[in-house]
Amino acid sequence: MNGLMMNQPLLISSLIRHADTCHHDTEIVSRLTEGGLHRCTYGDAHRRSRQLVRALLRLGVAAGDRVGTLAWNNYRHFEIYYAVSGMGAICHTVNPRLFAEQIAYIVNHAGDRVVFFDLTFVKLVETVRPLCPAVEHWVVLTDRAHLPAGAAPLLCYEDLVTAESDDYEWPEFSEETAAALCYTSGTTGNPKGVLYSHRSTVLHAYAINLPDSMGLSARDTALPVVPMFHVNAWGLPYAAPMVGAKMVLPGPGLDGASLCELYAAERVTISAGVPTIWLNTLAHLREKNIRLPSPHRTIIGGAAASAALIHALEHEQGIEVRHSWGMTETSPAATINTFKGQHAALSAEARDQVHGKQGRIVPGVELRIVDDAGRELPRDGAAFGDLEVRGHWICREYFKEEGAGVLRPGGWFPTGDVATLDADGYMRIVDRTKDIIKSGGEWISSIELENQALGHPAVAGAAVIGLPHERWSERPLLIVVKRAGHEVTGAELIEFLRSRVAKWWLPDAVEFTDAIPLTATGKISKRTLRATYAGYYTKQPGAT
Repeated sequence: MNGLMMNQPLLISSLIRHADTCHHDTEIVSRLTEGGLHRCTYGDAHRRSRQLVRALLRLGVAAGDRVGTLAWNNYRHFEIYYAVSGMGAICHTVNPRLFAEQIAYIVNHAGDRVVFFDLTFVKLVETVRPLCPAVEHWVVLTDRAHLPAGAAPLLCYEDLVTAESDDYEWPEFSEETAAALCYTSGTTGNPKGVLYSHRSTVLHAYAINLPDSMGLSARDTALPVVPMFHVNAWGLPYAAPMVGAKMVLPGPGLDGASLCELYAAERVTISAGVPTIWLNTLAHLREKNIRLPSPHRTIIGGAAASAALIHALEHEQGIEVRHSWGMTETSPAATINTFKGQHAALSAEARDQVHGKQGRIVPGVELRIVDDAGRELPRDGAAFGDLEVRGHWICREYFKEEGAGVLRPGGWFPTGDVATLDADGYMRIVDRTKDIIKSGGEWISSIELENQALGHPAVAGAAVIGLPHERWSERPLLIVVKRAGHEVTGAELIEFLRSRVAKWWLPDAVEFTDAIPLTATGKISKRTLRATYAGYYTKQPGAT
């Protein structure tokens, strides 16, 4: 017997329609590529999204077509999110930090018919455009006054939108319809497409708005530093209008000074970004001896945040840190770290131990850890194994690779991470499978070594890689960026680590550098570091 409730599809258009109905005057503030700030409302965004649909229809875009973007976080990109998905087409966000050849591969693989791009990327498009012959229209996200000279073959976004009527009614279709497409970073081969549905996207938005998740409300002002081209800005462009939170979109200004200006001027209460963003922001706050307005909570994901960073944000700035974990294939939220009632009585040190984990499992997601034979391991917080995930917004197969056998028995997706789980549902990432160091038959966590090194007051950045060693198979190398105005030697750092990690974890050497290379998504590029330091131990005379 079925229930007797209405069966309305979960569609992305319902989010912007609700925001218009209940939060019509709530602001969306954007830092523009052209310069200055732009202010509009959810009501404006809903109207212009419908105008944009009319423009897309005039360009020949139909349901199921892919529409690409090379854009920062701004109100125009937000409008594209809703117009494209709302009409039944697929919004394909492309990471402009990738190499031109990678971008061309992704655009061609997706089959984009139209590509929207910000002014920042005009030169990039000039390089990519000849490599993407199937793209029919390239649209610059600007007005006529700022259209680049000699850009006759390009379309002007504002001309397209303002020429159309907003008398468009959002269609109703299956909630399983594809809504958005994001590609993995392609660190091991070509990038792979993850195709989100309307259902998965709306359910994900509901989940991250739970109090023990990101917990947005109509009283919040949200600033997603994480780009809208990186896993849909972790779902915030969907979650914020769902509850009516004010949005502040930072555009290309992701440096510490620009972000702090917005945090203060707009009274931001929640932000989200990778650890490197907060390391740079914290350096600016310290240099200027300023604090951010309170209250402020931040979601840190994309890579593990060190205990030193979490402590500095909370105790120097009064910012509540919510550690999180996810990936492109998980939409991305799978865990977010908030305390339970039982943790109130713990000592500060014990609470820090909980805080350093990647968080509790978000409702709608299941996690488990398994050994090499696929046997599930205990949830005791000590045993670690390969992390697997399944749930309402988890990828089951990659775009155009149908039937490629991604999932393991039982419908579990292998994440490529090594982790622990405890009885309270908290997960802790030990390392990426490809980054964990095997030395003399023992495992060494590169992430834990990095986090411990970051606890030294002279260390601004740290990376650990395992390199081939004739005797021990692999040994860790610590690569460090010194904090401005501080000095430290390799021997001093190793001595600092001696009481903090097991003896066999201690790196055999420390190398100092001006900057640690990052991937297009802001994570440490360990592939680059391995290439840079290849043969380091095998070429060292007397290496032990």
